[in-house]
Amino acid sequence: MRILDVGCGINKKAGSIGLDRNPASRADVLADLDRFPYPFRDSSFDALQAVHVIEHVSDVIRSMEEFHRLVRPGGEVLIVTPHYTDFSSFCDPTHRWHLNSFSMRYFGQDHGGYGYYSTARFGESSVRVKLLSLWKWLGFEWLINTFPRLRRWWEYYLCYIVRGKVIEWRLSVIKEAVLKSEGAADDSPRAGLASPR
Repeated sequence: MRILDVGCGINKKAGSIGLDRNPASRADVLADLDRFPYPFRDSSFDALQAVHVIEHVSDVIRSMEEFHRLVRPGGEVLIVTPHYTDFSSFCDPTHRWHLNSFSMRYFGQDHGGYGYYSTARFGESSVRVKLLSLWKWLGFEWLINTFPRLRRWWEYYLCYIVRGKVIEWRLSVIKEAVLKSEGAADDSPRAGLASPR
């Protein structure tokens, strides 16, 4: 299995190909993570992980599109980032983005009407939110990870009290055939536009 570890730093996943911009890292390939495309062919990896990377990039959407390009159809992308209510999300001056557990939905079927941001599509295999130890010990972590509706309620009303720590998304890459079927109903340039009155 070919795995790309994007922003691997000094903790590169064993057996993976490490990509980082820092020469002091354990990267196999050095590249600026904000310059696209990365130096790999389309669909050349079975899996990709970006652990504590997405909050540092200059463009989340373009980075996700590049991850999508690099991983074969059905392959897995693991994204790990601080939850926006965690202290670590804001204390690091290199963090540009502060995300919640629904931030990746824009790349899936439940995009809330915002699917036009990108054509890259991912299926959400799992979303896991880690909480601070007290809340984990009291069972809140289990509850919000077991019941998606409760997680949504927690994000809306409770996350500033019961603070999040880290979010982990496991996403499956969806490519061409599925995208073509989404637009199969009408391929005309005016598809989806309201007709004049």
